[in-house]
Amino acid sequence: MKTGLNLNHEELEKYQSYAEEHLGFRFNDIGLLVTALTHRSYVNEHRKIHIEHNERLEFLGDAVLELVVSDYLFRNFNLPEGVMTALRSSLVRTEANSLAGVHLGYDPLIRLSHGEKAGSERAHAVILADCFEAVIGAVYIDQGESAARDLIYKFTISKLPQILEDESWRDAKSYFQELVQHFYNAIPTYHTLSVDGPDHCREYTIGLYVGETKIAEAKGHSKQEAQTICAREGIRQYKAKGMSLPIAGMNEKH
Repeated sequence: MKTGLNLNHEELEKYQSYAEEHLGFRFNDIGLLVTALTHRSYVNEHRKIHIEHNERLEFLGDAVLELVVSDYLFRNFNLPEGVMTALRSSLVRTEANSLAGVHLGYDPLIRLSHGEKAGSERAHAVILADCFEAVIGAVYIDQGESAARDLIYKFTISKLPQILEDESWRDAKSYFQELVQHFYNAIPTYHTLSVDGPDHCREYTIGLYVGETKIAEAKGHSKQEAQTICAREGIRQYKAKGMSLPIAGMNEKH
């Protein structure tokens, strides 16, 4: 893989040392790891030399990640397709991949443009998530399927028990409505309490109510985001009271 790394031996060794400490091996082609942690913006800022960004590796890693997670769910749970799809989505969504990136600790090695370095926290979370998929792709090519699978088991599938426990795999708004209908024979409502900020960066404050009782209040950059946060809080409160709805086949296979 020709990458045009534009890095000296000492700089490359930083990536090898990282791989040894956090991944447990040295890359045969350290350029794969460097490329996995190279954002498109960095390439655009260094047009005079050929440097490959991580989007091709991200494409591959995304496919490997989905396959490994799908295989695990299929082999270990007797669940309908829709439920397995929801579980997989919760495991591989941007927030989950970004958190995996934080735990892997590669943030200081990501190559970004000066503009991206000063970007928002939300934008950086997306970059961390994309790099996680690219690192999976790099490991898959350099070390093989087994090493990539081990990485995914450690940083993605290991989160499944918590996702099952807090039921965050469910669509929060739909599930909270099911809970309210089942236990109270009512329908929850969402009310916009305030809208703040300039047109390009609105912040919505939403209240979640069951009847006249306010269950939760949350802020978000969209009404949908704030409503979802409210619904998750409602689910948490109901679950603390022992109020939940089981899914047939949720028990693991034996």
